[in-house]
Amino acid sequence: MSASPETVWREALAEGRLLLQRARGSGSIVFPPRLAEPGSGEEDLEWVEACGMGTIYSVTMIGRKPPAEPYNVVLVDLDEGARVMSRVEGSAGVAIGLRVRATIDLGGDEPLLLFEPA
Repeated sequence: MSASPETVWREALAEGRLLLQRARGSGSIVFPPRLAEPGSGEEDLEWVEACGMGTIYSVTMIGRKPPAEPYNVVLVDLDEGARVMSRVEGSAGVAIGLRVRATIDLGGDEPLLLFEPA
């Protein structure tokens, strides 16, 4: 039995790699990881390494009760075409249109995809 797409993606993150799926037929990028391409049902998906660069599409600041610092939640359009939800480390200067670079935080129980200003 092969590993689920989610497992493959998380294992790659744990290795410090950002993978996306691409449909061999149409060439479209698929995210989040799936068994088949949305819309067509095409099951011939291959894993490709993402460059990790993107642009913030949307940003929301989440305020917390002091003394906790606020944090952001962003939607990032990766250069490959996928849109991912994450956060940008540090909240200063985070805005729509900001170019960002993916980083992977390996400090917790699970690897975490984060971004930093490019």
